[in-house]
Amino acid sequence: MTPQNSLQFQRPSTTADIAAGEKVCPVCSRETPDEFVPLIVLEEDLQKLIMANAPDTWEFQAICSRCVRIFERAKDHIIKDAAMQKDGSHVLSTPLRLDADERFTGRGVTIAFLDSGFYPHVDLTAPKNRIVAYRSLLDADGELGSLFQPDVASWHGMMTSVVAAGNGSLSNGFYSGIARDADVVLVKLARTGRITEENIQEGLEWVLANREKYGIRVVNISAGGDYEQSYLGDPLSQTVEKCASNGISVVCAVGNAGHLPNHPVFPPASSPSSIAVGGLDDNNSMNRAKRGMYRSSYGPTLDGLQKPEIIAPSIWVPAPILPNTPTAQQAALLETLDQSEDGDLHSIIAANSGIDGELDAALDRPVHSIRQIITLKLQQENVITKHYKYVDGTSFSAPIVSSVIAQMLEANTRLTPQQIKRILISTAERLPHYEVDRQGWGVIDPRRAVQMALAAVSEPSA
Repeated sequence: MTPQNSLQFQRPSTTADIAAGEKVCPVCSRETPDEFVPLIVLEEDLQKLIMANAPDTWEFQAICSRCVRIFERAKDHIIKDAAMQKDGSHVLSTPLRLDADERFTGRGVTIAFLDSGFYPHVDLTAPKNRIVAYRSLLDADGELGSLFQPDVASWHGMMTSVVAAGNGSLSNGFYSGIARDADVVLVKLARTGRITEENIQEGLEWVLANREKYGIRVVNISAGGDYEQSYLGDPLSQTVEKCASNGISVVCAVGNAGHLPNHPVFPPASSPSSIAVGGLDDNNSMNRAKRGMYRSSYGPTLDGLQKPEIIAPSIWVPAPILPNTPTAQQAALLETLDQSEDGDLHSIIAANSGIDGELDAALDRPVHSIRQIITLKLQQENVITKHYKYVDGTSFSAPIVSSVIAQMLEANTRLTPQQIKRILISTAERLPHYEVDRQGWGVIDPRRAVQMALAAVSEPSA
């Protein structure tokens, strides 16, 4: 079967369309001055990969050369290491979906994470341990041992730190963060998932006191305060301002209450100098026409400030599963079953009783029924592989922005927090058909942000 016969194309982006002025790529929905490349000239594997991962409302014959370069660069990784869905498409990594500049990986930059708990995931510790410091604020001695004991509070901080700076070692590098070479400082704020403003305040003060010791340039806060406040009288907001004046960019999640009638942004995200991050739903696609809003909170604040300033992927975000937990056991079993022959399903479930009650209860059912349960549970549990799953919430859009800032600082170490914020909002891309209040200046654009950071190298510091 030839490539021409294996795929049927019926609609736009033909040579005639382009000659007539058609300049919007059907895959990424960008207007582009680049030449369009007919799919027919590409390898069949690359054609299929593009078609499966960029489905649209019509079929197409040509795409922009930029998309060709992106898929050529990622093809081997996707085919070997990405999880494949039932429709033949693959779970795409965050750097690929945002077209991050691969030349910059956050090397030499330290990001601090404030969260309820952490775990030294292998994506941060191998082949080199990039956790340069860990501090638990619950004990005077720092309680280093708590880092190595997975508990109910460990998963959130582990995920936020790996989403930003993980190297994807358990997926041969595919599910990496944008700042996969950055160093990290982990600051445990609370014993459970409940984090108060006082906890965040104490964590920021520790970061300020230790910024020079560990070279901290970015702090990620995927937690919010208790109620709306003016920054003029709020100690936490004032501490954020102090961080910014001392060269630390403070990146904050705005929260997930955008679907409610009351959806305010609390401190520290409401602080003037913070970079408040809302949520994008890109539908696991590079196609900008498929982008929509996540249910993230939004302003204006009590002080009349626009929050969030920018949005980043807040759903379909690949993140690690906390090792040595029931969730990890379940994901491993589901992956094994999904990849096994029909004749082995009953014996595998029987040999792993107690891990998943629904599968245990299905032992007497026929194979086709068990297959349906496996597929449903993979979707319900958002399992990508036994090591990774989908997560959602602005808790995970914030570290994506933190990782882009690490790229920018690698490209230009002289950037101030004020310059960084200005670059991020001036390079963002607004979503059409959505209120400005919800999205601020729009979707973060890592490649353009890095380009502008590089262009500012010769400019005087602000």
